[in-house]
Amino acid sequence: MSCFQGLFVCPDAASLLLHNFCIYHIDAPGHELGANVISSDVPLLSVDDLADQVAEVLDFFGLKRVLCLGVTAGAYILTLFAMKYKERVLGLILVSPVCKSPTWAEWLYNKVLMNLLYFYGMCGILKECLLQRYFSKELRSSVHGTESEIIQACLKLLDERQSLNVMRFLEAINKRHDLTDDLKKLHCKTLIFVGESSPFRTESVHMSAKIGRKNCTLVEVKACGSLVTEEHPLAMLVPIEFFLMGFGFHRQPHFATSSSNGSNPSSPSSHSCIAPELLSPEGLGIKLKPIKTRADIEI
Repeated sequence: MSCFQGLFVCPDAASLLLHNFCIYHIDAPGHELGANVISSDVPLLSVDDLADQVAEVLDFFGLKRVLCLGVTAGAYILTLFAMKYKERVLGLILVSPVCKSPTWAEWLYNKVLMNLLYFYGMCGILKECLLQRYFSKELRSSVHGTESEIIQACLKLLDERQSLNVMRFLEAINKRHDLTDDLKKLHCKTLIFVGESSPFRTESVHMSAKIGRKNCTLVEVKACGSLVTEEHPLAMLVPIEFFLMGFGFHRQPHFATSSSNGSNPSSPSSHSCIAPELLSPEGLGIKLKPIKTRADIEI
């Protein structure tokens, strides 16, 4: 599951996500395990082509409306998909998303990565560059000088990818267009997570502001890089639970846990920096109706 493994294997996520949903994982072309190198004769896909392919996957499985979860570049593709196919998207959960065209610095940086992929494959310096994008310095700099399990799993997944296929996807993302002007037209409820030390933090905050607080909630996670799903998956559970309640989904009672004193120091929300107003019913897409009650009072 690459970027999502940490979230979906988290025990507390089972009663919330796996109980409510059938999950379809979509890889970029040529990124699936065991994929062959895409021929150079095959035309490069644009970000619009990639968004259209999401619709093709839904058609293949007979899915009419979906909730989408995407990370960084994948979040961009799903946002574009939601703009092009408004009637098919119930809501978006985006992790460290981008929405603008790449800056000159990012464009040049991506060009360097593409050259490394072309000439040297998935080499050590390339992996280090990607890890800096994915994870916080705290996770990458282990106290004991050994790589964490998360880093090791990520490196293993990178080794399993075809370098030229990754290069093609990176080239498509490097040619992405700015979605800013159309974000206000995005009417589906959106929940954005971003790590405090993610290089995409500024862009994620910008995206949240442009969508507007009526339809979007932003959750910033402390001491975390771009892959919140891997680094601090527990920090996502409480906001996601409130978000899904707006669509009528609830945690399976059998898996619910609580502490004896009513507070849990290891609670999912302990890692997140969430402004109270962002967890309001309106901010999370929950519509509350007043309930009239009647009581018989004897005097």
